[in-house]
Amino acid sequence: MRKSVLFIAMSLDGYIADPNGKIQWLNGQDSSRDDMDTYTDFIKGVDTIFMGWNTYHQIVTELSPGEWIYEGMTTYVFTHHPQESTEEIRFTKENPASLLKKLKEEDGKNIWICGGANLISQLMPTGQIDRYSISVIPTLLGKGIRLFQEFPVEQKLSLIKTQSYNGITDLVYEHR
Repeated sequence: MRKSVLFIAMSLDGYIADPNGKIQWLNGQDSSRDDMDTYTDFIKGVDTIFMGWNTYHQIVTELSPGEWIYEGMTTYVFTHHPQESTEEIRFTKENPASLLKKLKEEDGKNIWICGGANLISQLMPTGQIDRYSISVIPTLLGKGIRLFQEFPVEQKLSLIKTQSYNGITDLVYEHR
């Protein structure tokens, strides 16, 4: 059975973006140093991506305009904005938890819960996020978009891996 993995970075005080949705602060304590690349290893195990409209829009307008950076993978964009789907990018109004449950039963690699906070908050209460891989960035934002919103049920996790590099600490948890 496929696993769903939340692979995301957050500030030390729990934000995934500043109040304007910007992420320029996503780097280690020495921004000229890039001595660890956990993304490259992670993405090798993924063939499907879940993301909300805001995350998708930020990718195509700011982070990588003109080139889809997740070529070869199926991306589901959860939105109420009508858009024309392609082979790789599927815009949907479907319930994320229902679609995730269905896709996890199919053959394939892991499913990346890419963001944003709204999508994560819809999936958290269902217990369907199998792994939480969170990179804690050595920055305190003070305000912005929180990674975790309120959710109705406590979820106990087990720490399965940690690593640190350039002031960033990666924490990997799974459900107990």
